[in-house]
Amino acid sequence: MSFNRFHDDDSPFAVDTRPDAPPAGDRWSSWDGSTHGPKPRPPWVVTEFAAVDEDLGVLKTGKEADVHLVRRWVPSSPDRDVLMASKRYRSSKHRLFHRDSGYLEGRRVRKSRETRAIATRTSFGKELISGLWAFAEFETLVRLWGEGLPVPYPVQMDSDEMLMEFIGTPDGQAAPRLAQTRPDPVLLPVLFEQLRDAMLRLAELGWAHGDLSPYNVLLDEAPPTGGDPRLVIIDWPQVVDVIGNPHGPEFLERDARNMADWFTRRGLEVDAGHLFGDLMAAATVRW
Repeated sequence: MSFNRFHDDDSPFAVDTRPDAPPAGDRWSSWDGSTHGPKPRPPWVVTEFAAVDEDLGVLKTGKEADVHLVRRWVPSSPDRDVLMASKRYRSSKHRLFHRDSGYLEGRRVRKSRETRAIATRTSFGKELISGLWAFAEFETLVRLWGEGLPVPYPVQMDSDEMLMEFIGTPDGQAAPRLAQTRPDPVLLPVLFEQLRDAMLRLAELGWAHGDLSPYNVLLDEAPPTGGDPRLVIIDWPQVVDVIGNPHGPEFLERDARNMADWFTRRGLEVDAGHLFGDLMAAATVRW
């Protein structure tokens, strides 16, 4: 598989030409000094300081971030070699903020100055919003992974880059988005139950994805542990508190409708109203 090896001026993967540069790859591993994912860590996570990282190219581009494929390995240990997804969040100068306000309601920052800056969208406020989105996604993945939800394992967070589990094949072929697939009709009920279970468990935590659609659900057709194909939900920076955010129920209803519509178009009748009702009941039972 070929990849675009372009590095922009701000890329953390600009090739290191200093005398102490790594013997291979683009940089020494950025594990040291980063915020790490939850324990116990999967055995494939490479934590050795002697590891090196290499950018293999762009997997996905978006308004808030780009996702690259990254290889991390230990040159002296052939068995310590892994592919990861690197999500690099855009700076405030290169992001679109017109959709932020609804999602950010209900989130809190410690200082009143920061709250005012976010509300008025000053330059400082936009930088804060960028940070809120990036770290909110990492912290959400940490929590959801710990709860057993089908999300990529969050390896580390460093500034505006998050490294996480790559969902795909060992040769770097990314798992397709659900929107790009046409599963066998026999498989549709299995996939829907996976989705419904994940959405219910998320609602029980009081959350909605906030932007759930077949475009941010991956279909992993060859899970590492074997068995049926599995759904993996991605893109979590806009996660919404269903009760704390006044628009929470609207986001939850939209998530349910988006997914119900996709399954219905593929041939499995799903009642979006019933799904939304079950989710709201799960979200409010703790109150």
